[in-house]
Amino acid sequence: MDARLLDILVCPLCKGPLEYDKKAQELICRPDRLAYPIRDGIPIMWADQARKVEPSV
Repeated sequence: MDARLLDILVCPLCKGPLEYDKKAQELICRPDRLAYPIRDGIPIMWADQARKVEPSV
């Protein structure tokens, strides 16, 4: 994932920052607890395509 792209991408729902999970190939929004998949190097930024993330302990 290109670092410059990570700098400009935000959560489409809350407009907050996203964390890149290299192993899972996802962009994670902690406030909304959603993980957006990255497929073939392209972030899929649709809420209906995101999976729910369990709250951190």
